[in-house]
Order: sequence, then C-alpha cells, then structure tokens
Amino acid sequence: MEKNTSHASVTTNKSVMQVLSPENCDIVILDNGRTINNFIDKKIQELDSDNEDPFYVANLDIVYEKHLRWLTNLPRVKPFYAVKCNNTPAVIQMLSALDTGFDCASKGEIQMALSLGVTPDKIIYAHTTKPRSHIKYACAHGVDLMTFDSEDELLKISQCHGKAKLVLRIGVDDSKSLLRLSSKFGARLDTVEKLLERAGELGLEVTGVSFHVGSGCTDSLTFKQAITDARHVFDLANLFGFQMKLLDIGGGFSGREDFEVKFEEFSEVINGALDKFFPPDSGVQIIAEPGRYYVESAFTLAVNVIAKRVDIDHMAEHNNSEENSSDRMMYYINDGVYGSMSCLINDPAHIDVAPYIHKAVEGSEQRYRSVIWGPTCDSTDKITDNYWIPELDVGDWLLIDNMGAYSVSLATTFNGFEKAHIYAVVTAETWHTLNLSQTYSIIHL
Repeated sequence: MEKNTSHASVTTNKSVMQVLSPENCDIVILDNGRTINNFIDKKIQELDSDNEDPFYVANLDIVYEKHLRWLTNLPRVKPFYAVKCNNTPAVIQMLSALDTGFDCASKGEIQMALSLGVTPDKIIYAHTTKPRSHIKYACAHGVDLMTFDSEDELLKISQCHGKAKLVLRIGVDDSKSLLRLSSKFGARLDTVEKLLERAGELGLEVTGVSFHVGSGCTDSLTFKQAITDARHVFDLANLFGFQMKLLDIGGGFSGREDFEVKFEEFSEVINGALDKFFPPDSGVQIIAEPGRYYVESAFTLAVNVIAKRVDIDHMAEHNNSEENSSDRMMYYINDGVYGSMSCLINDPAHIDVAPYIHKAVEGSEQRYRSVIWGPTCDSTDKITDNYWIPELDVGDWLLIDNMGAYSVSLATTFNGFEKAHIYAVVTAETWHTLNLSQTYSIIHL
C-alpha cells in the first residue's frame, strides 16, 4: 500500500516524539530487504529443546497500512483504538504516534494508556457500567469523556466525576453481527428522554451519542440505521438544551481480507449516512472504536509440536484394509485455548484457525487426518479436528496467521504454561517514513 499519505505523515511527525519512549517498547527493524519470514526463521533457529515457548510476531507495517486505509475511506471518522482487543505496548505506541484516540474500558486500561504517553484528552472511557473507584481514577487523571446508558450510572458519575463529558450509548440492531452486544449494553430509544431529563436534573453535561453494531458485523446497512437512530437522539437532546458535539459509531469492522464484507463497503454506507444526518458543517465530531480492524491480521503465532501419537482405528486394523483406515495423527502443541487461542471459545467472530507448517514444501506430500491439541490437561483444549496436513515430528513449528484480535488480551497461564512472547517488527521503509529512528529502543535483524 502507498505510504506517502500527506495527512498521516504530517500528523505522525508532529506527535511521535511526544508519545514514544525507548523504555517501554522494543522493536525489531527489518532492513536490507529482510522480511517477516526471515525474522521467523531466525527466531526459530535460535530456539532449542530448552526453550520452545510459543511466540507472536507483530507486524507493525500492517497496523500502519490499516491506518492509511482508514484515513482514505473514513476521512471524517477519528479512530479510538479499542485497547481491550490487544494491549501490546508496541501497538498502542504506534497508534498513538499516528494520532489515534483510545477506547479504554477500565482503570487498568486507562493506566496503561497513560503510562505509554497517551494524553487524557485522547481517551474515551467507553464502558457503561463502571466501578466507582474507576470513575474517580478517571476524574483524578483528567479523563472526562465517558459513556452511560442508565439512571444509576448517571448517579454514580454525578457523585464521582461531576464535570465528566457524557456520551449516551444507545442500543441498536446488532442481529447481523457474529458477536452481539445490545442485550447487555445500550439504552432503548424509548428510555432516552427519561435519561436525558435525569442528566439535566443532576447538572451533568451530555455531549454525544454512541452505539456499537456488534463485532464481526456482516451487513453494512446496519450502520445506516444506527446513525439514523443517533440523529433522533441528537435532536431530542438538543431540545433538552444539551450541546451535542460527538457521535461515536463504535466498532464491528473485521481486520481480515477474507471477511465476507469489505471495509470499503462499510465505509461507503457510513459516509453516506454521515453526510445525510451529520454533514461536515454540523460541527459534530465523529469517532469510532475499531479494535480487530487494526491488529487481527498483524499478528502471526508460532507454536511448537511438543508431543505426538497415532490414534489407531482398531476396526480397520482388524479388517487389514489400509484404504478404509481412519487412523488419525494426534499432535500436541505448546499453546491452546487457555492461551493465545482462547478466541476459539470466547470470540464468535474467530471460531477456527488454520495452522500451517513452518517452511513447508509444496508438492504431493501425503496428508493425514489430524487432531491438534493444546498443551493443558483439559480435554476441551482442542485446536483443530479432522485437519489434513503432512505428518509432523516432535519439535516441528507451526504458524497461525490472523491472531491479533482477542488473543493476547485473553490469554491465561492455566497449568503453568507461559504466555507467548511478542516480537514487534517493522520494515526500515516504514521506520523512516514515520521518522521513528530516535524514539524506539531498536534491534536490527
């Protein structure tokens, strides 16, 4: 993708020196034409039987390219990256350098963002059910923008952060999304008037409206209806005397190129609805909360085969018929659903993975029906079933692409297995384009 977008370059060069610190972020620079594959090869060569832990490679070039794509397709919408999706410091610092905002859902996420140089005005506390202590922390650290969807939340905010700038989250149709959210969050439209009235009674400032169409949205027209609903709430709030200045259109954008709806299709619908209901001269700032859009395809996971056995079909053995044999190869790898691949049980928008052999040779090599298990003692820790691949040996490495969304942030150390290490990598071209040479702690490959 073209990397000379003037807006991105100007914004980046202005802000990058302020937000990146060498203490917080190491990055590997791929210079002299070296590639991600070169780095993975080198890293695997360095590992031996005393250290076969899984690891990620985070391709920051992809994060940058996704940002340029966003600027091109949604020029009026400022992204506030959803920290919950992937809280890798290198990702947060890269996006902060690109002048994005950040959607934080807790005191801990706010702390992390602030520690990495994000300024309070670039944070929206986008959770409608907040602990009092977290609201007080936000108040003490200058994070004023936050969401609500109930009277009780308004009361808490009035007691803990009376100067907050509030964004009313409304429930919208999310029936076309793989992960629905409106059953848990978002005020029904028929309750909005009462909420606005209560906010006025408490002397609170309501400045905007937010919604979320659900994660993995499969119908771009969902955004059109949600923006239409938001316009209705804006008009009602204006009647109550509130100065409405912000529309937050949430997330729901896939980060995979093979997703059934392209980002450009969403963008076309969103831009049309914004031009109709919130034209540029309306003075309303438009933001969004993309998460997986930025990081899903940026992370590749490398895992090691730590054990192997053959699951013999005894009936086929008795019949002495190799053709009818349904023997399966059983492989056990050093990461699973309690670690990096928790998405398989926790994320309806990512329900399968496709491991492939590191340095596999394409050809007529025989493939075997295989099961790939995670490392824990839990039998639900299964990665794939009836997966056809060439025979593997203990010590072989597998790679899994598109592992950046809700993987790092959901991983546990169940059974004492270590979480995968993360290596952030960027090409020299992007490094110099963004003028990062004096801001990261660097490692040349």
